[in-house]
Amino acid sequence: MLKALFPYEYVESVFAIDYSKLYCLGYRGVIFDIDNTLVHHGEGSTKEIDELFKAIHSIGLKTILLSNNDEGRIKMFLKNIDSLYICDAKKPGIANYLKAVEMIGIQKEQAVYIGDQIFTDILGANISGLDNILVKYMRYESETRIGIRRNAEKIVLKLYGLNKACQNRIGDILKTEAVQV
Repeated sequence: MLKALFPYEYVESVFAIDYSKLYCLGYRGVIFDIDNTLVHHGEGSTKEIDELFKAIHSIGLKTILLSNNDEGRIKMFLKNIDSLYICDAKKPGIANYLKAVEMIGIQKEQAVYIGDQIFTDILGANISGLDNILVKYMRYESETRIGIRRNAEKIVLKLYGLNKACQNRIGDILKTEAVQV
């Protein structure tokens, strides 16, 4: 049961990932969460994220956003990004993870999910049979309080750190200069 909460990889941010390496490993699509994965909760896209999506697409990877947010929030984020999306996804339920794979026209084995929450993003990807990458969730330095769920995630991550067989299941995906957490 606990393995369903363990990510295949755990990295500092979406910018630590070498998407060319993912492509070389056979991935053809990336399914992203938005809030605290790509940008702070409720924020629009940034220039860096816009450039990241362009780079990902130029490699040949397709993208889709899978979010529990409503359509208005997602469209605001996608102002400068060309990507498909699924809103009100009801994560961690598996239906929309599988729908995302279908929408971008690839096989499940060719998709990787990237998100910041263990109990929604990673659990949903795991029970859907999708490889996945957990990114360290984004916080403002001034934030001192974290919720109960984030504290529970800390416990899961400690157990994940003790289980070497569950780590690095995708392989070498980090940019050369990136350091894994």
